[in-house]
Amino acid sequence: MPQISQIAATYASQIFWLLITFGLLYFVVGRGMVTKIVATVDAREARVTGDLAAAEAARLQADATEEAWRVEMDAARTAAAAETAAAKAQAAKSAEVQVKAADADLAERAGHHDLAIANAKAEALANLDSVAAEAAQQLVAKLAGLQITADQAAHAVREVRAHG
Repeated sequence: MPQISQIAATYASQIFWLLITFGLLYFVVGRGMVTKIVATVDAREARVTGDLAAAEAARLQADATEEAWRVEMDAARTAAAAETAAAKAQAAKSAEVQVKAADADLAERAGHHDLAIANAKAEALANLDSVAAEAAQQLVAKLAGLQITADQAAHAVREVRAHG
C-alpha cells in the first residue's frame, strides 16, 4: 500500500510547519502583544485606583461640607429663635405700653365722666330741693289752704332731708 507510506511523509512535513507556525505565533503574540495588553490592563487598573481615591477624597470633602452646613443651619436656627423671642418680647412690651396708655386714657375719661356725673347729681339735687319746695308749697296750699313762702317751703324740705 503505497498510500500509507505517503501519509508518513505528508504528515511529517505538515507537523513540521505546524510547529514552526505555532512557535512563530507564540513568540509574536507572547512577546509582542501580551506585553501591550498587560501594560493596558496595568494602566487601566492604575486609573481605576486613582478614580477610587479621588472619589473617596470627594466623599470626605462632601461629608465635611455637609457637616459645616449642618452647623451653620443650627446656628441660623438658634439665631432665628433668638430673634423671634426678641420680637415677641418687643411686641409684648409694645402691647403693654399701649395697654397702659389706653388704661390711662380710660381713667382720665372716667374721671371726667365721674366729675360730670357728680356735677349733674349736684345740679339735680339742687333742682330737687327747689322742685320739692315748690311741690310742698302747692300741697300745703291745696290741702291746708294756707299760703307759705318759697323760703319757708325750702327750709322745710332741707329739714326733712337732713333727718331722712
